[in-house]
Amino acid sequence: MEYQGKDVFRRVGVPTTPQGRVARTAEEAAAFAAEFGAPVMIKAQVLTGGRGKAGGVKYCPDPAAARAAAEAILGLDIKGHVVRLVLVEPASDIDAEFYLSLLHDRVSKGYKVIASVEGGVEIEQVARETPDKVVQHDLDPTKGLDLATARHVLFSAGFPEAGFPDEDQAAALLVKLYEGFVATDATLFEVNPLIRTKDGRIIALDAKVSIDGNALFRHPDLAALDSSDDGDALEAKAKAQGLQYVKLDGEIGVLGNGAGLVMSTLDVVSQAGGRAADFLDIGGGADAERMTEALSLVLSDPQVRSVLVNIFGGITRGDEVANGVLAALDRLGDIPQRLVVRIDGTNAEEGRRILTEAGHPAVVPAAKMLEAAQQAVALAGNGSAS
Repeated sequence: MEYQGKDVFRRVGVPTTPQGRVARTAEEAAAFAAEFGAPVMIKAQVLTGGRGKAGGVKYCPDPAAARAAAEAILGLDIKGHVVRLVLVEPASDIDAEFYLSLLHDRVSKGYKVIASVEGGVEIEQVARETPDKVVQHDLDPTKGLDLATARHVLFSAGFPEAGFPDEDQAAALLVKLYEGFVATDATLFEVNPLIRTKDGRIIALDAKVSIDGNALFRHPDLAALDSSDDGDALEAKAKAQGLQYVKLDGEIGVLGNGAGLVMSTLDVVSQAGGRAADFLDIGGGADAERMTEALSLVLSDPQVRSVLVNIFGGITRGDEVANGVLAALDRLGDIPQRLVVRIDGTNAEEGRRILTEAGHPAVVPAAKMLEAAQQAVALAGNGSAS
């Protein structure tokens, strides 16, 4: 969440807004606003973007306004994430907004800097409509990022023309961002917006940080920041069950065995014109118990209108998958959603035969991944598939 991301930024030396306080009630928010003694921002703390457009960020000139804003935001549903916490922090005197991020890029197998002089809530629209205003610069992890390279990136993005009072100040911030990104084993450090204040300071107004979960054993301090009870309830439940689950914004539930296969499935769902509601990797097992846990988790999301089960049989055989799906549905009882089940690999034909002969009203067998995605998209849209 933002308040945790800013804590990470402060630890690595990236300048941010003055430290705020996290409130769980409107009364706490009002008390913190009075404590700061200045106009404050009340900001929803959820693990998703688009908070501002959803009404999750409000300017408050006094404690009474802070109480009213917190009452309106707490309990708000933002892209399937219910707001349980708000960040109360002194309002910043913004002169200009920019965008800056560092991420691990699987295509180049290295790091990437993305910079734009058009930061703020419309950055996605800027990237779509005027991509020339969003500069992407690949970084070689073996060479790192020095001040000269940082200046070059910012110059390419047009930062000097945008009126930075001190080019070195911005370049130094980017170098700090890079050093912290590497030191924490992060996959994403995003600042949107990066702001110039009216007195000429350059600070991170917002922070989005993703840390490689496989590296958390090296960072017990960062692992302690993982407050599952403050995040998405389904993600917390999945974590407790040992399932790799990420909540997304769409309407098609997706589960498969293997992270690579699930990622490919998300792409194919998008190609077919749909949007995935989740990423769920069930791992190597597809027995009745595992399938019951996985399907129950996916179907608990009220956004899900159909489910795409995509299993490649290696050690796990296709007939075992089919029997696991049917047994799971017996345990779950009647469900309103339909399941498109695509099985490939070992004993795939036998698995599809079992599903077809069972004739379960909730199951649509499929042989090809694109065909399965198209059927899931059709089911999500109108309740029937061709």
